[in-house]
Amino acid sequence: MRDLKLVEGGDSVQINISVRHGQLSEATRARLQAKLEKLDRIFERLTTIDLTVDLEHSDAPVVELRVSAEHKHDFVATQQAEGLMAAVDGVMHKLEQQLRKYKEKVQDHHRTRGPRTSPAPTEPEAAGE
Repeated sequence: MRDLKLVEGGDSVQINISVRHGQLSEATRARLQAKLEKLDRIFERLTTIDLTVDLEHSDAPVVELRVSAEHKHDFVATQQAEGLMAAVDGVMHKLEQQLRKYKEKVQDHHRTRGPRTSPAPTEPEAAGE
Protein backbone atom coordinates (compact mmCIF):
# COMPACT_ATOMS: atom_id res chain seq x y z
CA MET A 1 0.00 0.00 0.00
CA ARG A 2 1.51 3.30 -1.03
CA ASP A 3 0.14 6.57 0.17
CA LEU A 4 1.43 10.11 0.02
CA LYS A 5 0.74 12.42 2.89
CA LEU A 6 1.27 16.17 2.82
CA VAL A 7 2.89 17.67 5.87
CA GLU A 8 3.00 21.27 7.06
CA GLY A 9 6.02 22.39 5.04
CA GLY A 10 4.50 21.18 1.78
CA ASP A 11 6.87 18.21 1.82
CA SER A 12 5.49 14.72 1.52
CA VAL A 13 6.16 11.56 3.46
CA GLN A 14 5.77 8.33 1.53
CA ILE A 15 4.38 5.47 3.61
CA ASN A 16 4.81 1.91 2.32
CA ILE A 17 3.27 -1.10 4.07
CA SER A 18 4.31 -4.50 2.74
CA VAL A 19 3.44 -8.00 3.93
CA ARG A 20 5.32 -11.27 3.51
CA HIS A 21 3.68 -14.69 3.80
CA GLY A 22 0.12 -13.44 4.09
CA GLN A 23 -2.21 -10.48 3.78
CA LEU A 24 -3.60 -7.74 5.98
CA SER A 25 -7.17 -6.47 5.92
CA GLU A 26 -7.84 -2.90 4.84
CA ALA A 27 -8.90 -2.03 8.40
CA THR A 28 -5.56 -3.29 9.76
CA ARG A 29 -3.65 -1.37 7.08
CA ALA A 30 -5.56 1.79 7.99
CA ARG A 31 -4.70 1.36 11.69
CA LEU A 32 -1.04 0.77 10.83
CA GLN A 33 -0.93 3.84 8.60
CA ALA A 34 -2.47 5.99 11.35
CA LYS A 35 0.23 4.81 13.76
CA LEU A 36 3.00 5.45 11.22
CA GLU A 37 1.80 8.99 10.54
CA LYS A 38 2.51 9.83 14.19
CA LEU A 39 6.26 9.49 13.52
CA ASP A 40 6.13 12.74 11.56
CA ARG A 41 5.19 14.58 14.77
CA ILE A 42 8.44 13.51 16.43
CA PHE A 43 10.80 14.38 13.58
CA GLU A 44 9.56 16.63 10.80
CA ARG A 45 12.21 15.81 8.20
CA LEU A 46 11.07 12.30 7.28
CA THR A 47 10.91 11.37 3.61
CA THR A 48 9.99 7.65 3.56
CA ILE A 49 8.46 5.22 6.05
CA ASP A 50 8.60 1.50 5.15
CA LEU A 51 6.83 -1.07 7.31
CA THR A 52 7.35 -4.76 6.54
CA VAL A 53 5.20 -7.36 8.29
CA ASP A 54 6.41 -10.97 8.10
CA LEU A 55 3.56 -13.37 8.88
CA GLU A 56 5.58 -16.56 8.37
CA HIS A 57 4.95 -17.38 12.03
CA SER A 58 1.38 -16.14 12.46
CA ASP A 59 1.50 -16.52 16.26
CA ALA A 60 4.58 -14.26 16.48
CA PRO A 61 4.82 -11.89 13.50
CA VAL A 62 8.06 -10.02 12.82
CA VAL A 63 7.71 -6.31 12.07
CA GLU A 64 10.51 -4.23 10.56
CA LEU A 65 10.28 -0.45 10.33
CA ARG A 66 12.66 1.57 8.16
CA VAL A 67 12.51 5.35 8.16
CA SER A 68 14.50 7.65 5.89
CA ALA A 69 15.06 11.27 6.76
CA GLU A 70 16.60 14.20 4.92
CA HIS A 71 20.33 14.13 4.25
CA LYS A 72 20.36 10.32 3.90
CA HIS A 73 19.78 9.39 7.53
CA ASP A 74 18.16 5.98 7.93
CA PHE A 75 16.65 4.46 11.06
CA VAL A 76 15.73 0.77 11.41
CA ALA A 77 13.94 -1.19 14.13
CA THR A 78 12.71 -4.79 14.26
CA GLN A 79 10.35 -6.44 16.73
CA GLN A 80 8.79 -9.87 17.13
CA ALA A 81 5.86 -10.24 19.52
CA GLU A 82 2.84 -12.40 20.30
CA GLY A 83 0.43 -10.31 18.23
CA LEU A 84 0.70 -7.99 15.25
CA MET A 85 -0.27 -4.81 17.07
CA ALA A 86 2.06 -5.63 20.00
CA ALA A 87 4.93 -6.02 17.53
CA VAL A 88 4.00 -2.75 15.81
CA ASP A 89 3.82 -0.92 19.15
CA GLY A 90 7.25 -2.30 20.11
CA VAL A 91 8.88 -1.32 16.83
CA MET A 92 7.27 2.14 16.99
CA HIS A 93 8.64 2.66 20.51
CA LYS A 94 12.16 1.68 19.40
CA LEU A 95 12.06 3.98 16.40
CA GLU A 96 10.60 6.90 18.38
CA GLN A 97 13.57 6.62 20.77
CA GLN A 98 16.01 6.65 17.85
CA LEU A 99 14.35 9.69 16.28
CA ARG A 100 14.22 11.63 19.56
CA LYS A 101 17.89 10.89 20.26
CA TYR A 102 18.90 11.98 16.76
CA LYS A 103 16.77 15.13 16.96
CA GLU A 104 18.39 16.13 20.27
CA LYS A 105 21.84 15.46 18.84
CA VAL A 106 21.16 17.63 15.79
CA GLN A 107 19.65 20.45 17.84
CA ASP A 108 22.49 20.42 20.40
CA HIS A 109 25.11 20.32 17.65
CA HIS A 110 23.76 23.37 15.85
CA ARG A 111 22.97 25.45 18.90
CA THR A 112 24.73 28.81 19.02
CA ARG A 113 26.61 29.37 22.19
CA GLY A 114 26.52 32.74 23.87
CA PRO A 115 29.50 34.37 25.54
CA ARG A 116 30.64 32.63 28.67
CA THR A 117 29.92 34.49 31.85
CA SER A 118 32.52 34.41 34.56
CA PRO A 119 31.65 34.85 38.22
CA ALA A 120 31.68 38.44 39.41
CA PRO A 121 35.10 39.35 40.88
CA THR A 122 35.10 40.03 44.58
CA GLU A 123 36.13 43.49 45.59
CA PRO A 124 39.18 43.49 47.88
CA GLU A 125 38.12 46.62 49.73
CA ALA A 126 34.74 45.11 50.65
CA ALA A 127 36.49 42.11 52.18
CA GLY A 128 38.94 44.30 54.16
CA GLU A 129 36.31 46.26 56.05
